Amino acid sequence: MKRITFSLVLISLLFVKSIFSQEINQPMSNKALLIIDIQMFYFPGGSLPLVEPENAAYNAGKILNYFRESGMLVIHIQHNSKSGFDIHPLVSPLEKEKVITKNEANSFNGTDLLKYLKENNISELIIVGMQTHMCVEAATRAAYDLGFKCTVIEDACATRDLKFKDKLVKAEDVHYATLSALNKTYATILTTDEFLNIPK
Repeated sequence: MKRITFSLVLISLLFVKSIFSQEINQPMSNKALLIIDIQMFYFPGGSLPLVEPENAAYNAGKILNYFRESGMLVIHIQHNSKSGFDIHPLVSPLEKEKVITKNEANSFNGTDLLKYLKENNISELIIVGMQTHMCVEAATRAAYDLGFKCTVIEDACATRDLKFKDKLVKAEDVHYATLSALNKTYATILTTDEFLNIPK
């Protein structure tokens, strides 16, 4: 009888410990990393090279490594393209990681991204990628409107010079204008170091 009672107490303690551990880890488990279009056509020699895409990809790789080491969900978004379709080696997906192919700027448009996030109980997205003013912005605004909390890692994104009529807009201005529009309304904007140094 004593052995049975002891066993029941031990099982109960293990169950409580399991629940407690899940509660401790819960704030991290609802996060996912969304890596948008870090593909070869945006790099030198590609069909649409950006300004300093290597720096953005390097920082995105640091965020990716953190998510992998923490066992959190990683999702790669890959835009359909006739050339330069491959994801850059700095953020190459592992076999177990979800890769979603899209045809539109908005990563949710015509894909199973929303369904996949819901299946994995994700409520918060950390977003990196290319281009800042196009696919990164489109995904961030859409995610916010769908109820997700968003953080964009500013130095893990890159864009290019734009031209409107006779006006040339430098990539740096495009980048920061986009981030300033997203900041505090659609997303929190952080640097790679700021994100990695947040107390976990």
